[in-house]
Amino acid sequence: MDKVTIGKSRVKTVPLGLGTNKVGGHNLFANLSEADGREAVRAALESGIQLLDTAFIYGKGRSEELIGEVIADFPRDQVIIADKAAHDLSSGEEVMNNDPQFLKKSVDDALKRLKTDYIDIFYIHFPDEETPKSEAVGALQEMREAGKIRAVGISNFTPEQAKEANRDGYVDIVENYYSLIHRDEEERLFPYLRDEHISFVPYFPLESGLLSGKYRKDTTFAEGNPHSRDKRFNGALFQKTMEAVDTLRPIAEQHQVGVLQIVLAWYLANPDLTAVIPGARNAAQIPGIVQSLEVKLTKEEYDLIDRNFKTV
Repeated sequence: MDKVTIGKSRVKTVPLGLGTNKVGGHNLFANLSEADGREAVRAALESGIQLLDTAFIYGKGRSEELIGEVIADFPRDQVIIADKAAHDLSSGEEVMNNDPQFLKKSVDDALKRLKTDYIDIFYIHFPDEETPKSEAVGALQEMREAGKIRAVGISNFTPEQAKEANRDGYVDIVENYYSLIHRDEEERLFPYLRDEHISFVPYFPLESGLLSGKYRKDTTFAEGNPHSRDKRFNGALFQKTMEAVDTLRPIAEQHQVGVLQIVLAWYLANPDLTAVIPGARNAAQIPGIVQSLEVKLTKEEYDLIDRNFKTV
């Protein structure tokens, strides 16, 4: 598949990546196996995926360490590492910190955990309340000029914060919450990103499995299941989402794939998205993700999916 370019940088990657919060993210998910996480990363790279999206807060550095162990067995120029930082734990509490010195130290610390000389994309993971955003991004620009990172990113920034962060034109990429059922960014952010030639990567593209096709309208979740307390998986919103998902099943049958592959194919065909980074807990999930690259939606199919989910 043709590679995409990250913003105005020289970073190029296959547009299907891997989100790695389940690789070492013991503070985020229960019952994670580090061996499974390593093998998921290895299987992804062996299948042609290049982009690995991680963050300090995924296991408080453990995800980075596990990725570092795996990528040592691959040519470095065949791996595109996207990393993120902002969570400051130094006080004993978790606070967001965009101070330039904190961000520079975060880059240096991440390089050590990843055991690499450079990070391809480095994001400010969340904005803080004090630091001028252009100053925070300026710190990452200095790290780029020093050769420690290759592209500058911001994540979870509002449109106003994104514009402030990009005052000097240094921002290459934004990673925010976006999915077929969470589309606020289409009107409030995408026009600006287009004008500024800034890339966009969505997180939660599968909505914690809600868009994977494994649930039906009559699916219920027992008390104790995290989904039982999640409004996306209950009530009218769940029913409307499942109705939209059901419209994907005939398209999936036509292409001889599953709903998961159709959803990922829609993201890959979306001109406002540069890449998509579904997560995986183990290597067995990688082939299904990669299969989405084989799906070529017609314009009619793409538009039909677009319309059906805009009503959710």
